[in-house]
Amino acid sequence: MSVYGLAAQVMQQALEQGQQAGYGEQELARALMTEVLAVYKRGRTPADIAHELNFLAENLDEDQDYAFMRP
Repeated sequence: MSVYGLAAQVMQQALEQGQQAGYGEQELARALMTEVLAVYKRGRTPADIAHELNFLAENLDEDQDYAFMRP
């Protein structure tokens, strides 16, 4: 299993547990993002984290190529 497959599996399990505990999907996603940032902070600079988050935000549309990709 790839690391992305593992992350998807962990997310699905967390969503199911969150729903059982009465938490909404968006609420849980926000809490998980906070935990991801805490892990990032252990080994990355704030500028590096911000750069990655900006890249992800600029490429949210799955129907468009990433900005750095050539046609």
